[in-house]
Amino acid sequence: MEQGIMYSVIVVCLNAGQKLCETVGSILHQSYRNFEVIVKDGGSSDGSVERLGELYHDERIHVHTKKDNGIYDAMNQAVKLARGAYFLFLNSGDSFYDDAVLDKITCEIRRLAEIDKKPDVIYGNMYHKALNTVIFSSPAMNDFTCYRNVPCHQTCFYHHTLFDSRGYRAAYNVRADYEHFLWCYYEQKAVISYVPVVIAAYEGGGYSETKENRRRSRQQHREIVVHYMGRKKADQYRLIMLLTLAPLRSAIADSRYLSTVYNGIKTAIYKLRDGGVK
Repeated sequence: MEQGIMYSVIVVCLNAGQKLCETVGSILHQSYRNFEVIVKDGGSSDGSVERLGELYHDERIHVHTKKDNGIYDAMNQAVKLARGAYFLFLNSGDSFYDDAVLDKITCEIRRLAEIDKKPDVIYGNMYHKALNTVIFSSPAMNDFTCYRNVPCHQTCFYHHTLFDSRGYRAAYNVRADYEHFLWCYYEQKAVISYVPVVIAAYEGGGYSETKENRRRSRQQHREIVVHYMGRKKADQYRLIMLLTLAPLRSAIADSRYLSTVYNGIKTAIYKLRDGGVK
């Protein structure tokens, strides 16, 4: 097996059907080979886990079946089993964008190490399958970026030490990954680095996108930002979002017909603001 940085790619599932095999297949096709796949199954009854075992006979796949209390509890169970230096979480139905993602991330981590900058979190961009467009992450992290739009967990490689002392706060059943990112940034002072690589292809239409969970998302977002930024700053940023027509921009970004143009404009702004990041 290739020596060097080892990754743990964590996939949680429950009755995921063929999507589970497709997600794991995208991991196994990576040209960089030093990784493991942790499949945390909540007790599927649809035969998907059995089909996975029939299709792939790879010693790097580790399937653990145990009841859990939702996606974030399942993720927390999975990280306790992971042995990699960096963790990445893919949902069933998501996939790596191409076969060279881990190679590209490894090259970036090594490049940063040469300038004595070991990243605790390294993140990139995401392809949205349903919208048929790339969602570009902000190349710079600051208070306002943390308020409005942190990268989704499918695009973030976390150093394992960021899960040693605590995992996801599962009480935030929609926003636990967001809360954990802010905890890393504000409390752990994590070194967070952007790489201009499309990491994952996101299926869309997931758990957090139902009408009820969008409402919960707003409530949990408010509680989290007040905790980490304070009420005054959170109120200032909320006002900025309202004055800049954030609800309308979100609707445009979620439109299959307008999202590509919107994301192109957003990316151009990022490049101008951050000194020509490509």
